[in-house]
Amino acid sequence: MAWFDLELQLDKSQIRIGHFTDCHLFAMPSGEYFAVNTAANLERTLAAMAKEHFDCVVFGGDLTQDHSAASYHEFARLVSESELQCPVLWVPGNHDELALLEEISAGQIVRHKRISGPFGQVLLLNSKGETPAGWCAKSHLEMLKNKLNNSINDNTIVFAHHHPRPIDGYLDKHMLENGPALLNLLVDSEQVLGLFHGHVHNEYQQQFRTLPIYATPATSIQFEKHTKDWCQSDLGPAYRVIVFSKSAITTEVKWLGK
Repeated sequence: MAWFDLELQLDKSQIRIGHFTDCHLFAMPSGEYFAVNTAANLERTLAAMAKEHFDCVVFGGDLTQDHSAASYHEFARLVSESELQCPVLWVPGNHDELALLEEISAGQIVRHKRISGPFGQVLLLNSKGETPAGWCAKSHLEMLKNKLNNSINDNTIVFAHHHPRPIDGYLDKHMLENGPALLNLLVDSEQVLGLFHGHVHNEYQQQFRTLPIYATPATSIQFEKHTKDWCQSDLGPAYRVIVFSKSAITTEVKWLGK
């Protein structure tokens, strides 16, 4: 089955999407990532998101820190035990294995990579490369181009894991290596209202030509901005709210605090 074949249809002129990312879970709920209990942070995030009345949420990748199969099942457990009621979609991060993401995709967690309706369409990309840096395969970009070309007059928003433009920070060494190819494709389609990503563990907003680019902070830990050295920023978990209609998007980040 091709990447964008599974489609979630929502018969609404406007939808509310939640975006959460980079939870870096361990096999055990007590696991800590730089002295932060990532499962507890994700549990807090899911509880907050459950109050937002989202039509769907997108997980932005880097589910696991220890690369264990058990960490994926921990994610599924936390989702199922939360009060979040809507479908949970996902894109893979550099830490993730597609086969394990597929394995937990049942019930509320779904494999769909396209959301469509009167509002337009949402496309979820695969930016996972062979290294921690990102790469969108040529065949993947061709599928994306076809999906945009075959959806004339459908406004679109796009999700990926890796950042396609430098942020002047530590993770620029692991950015999307063919980011310009992706960005030019999106802008040239004249349909894409925004690109959303994770990976950078903080909030950013950038612009490429006419395209806004939004980074959502992590649910685990944040990284200090504008430094080439790794530095943790103790801001607590966060998630993003996106309201998407046929003519516009609005978005804001919700911080939960320490």
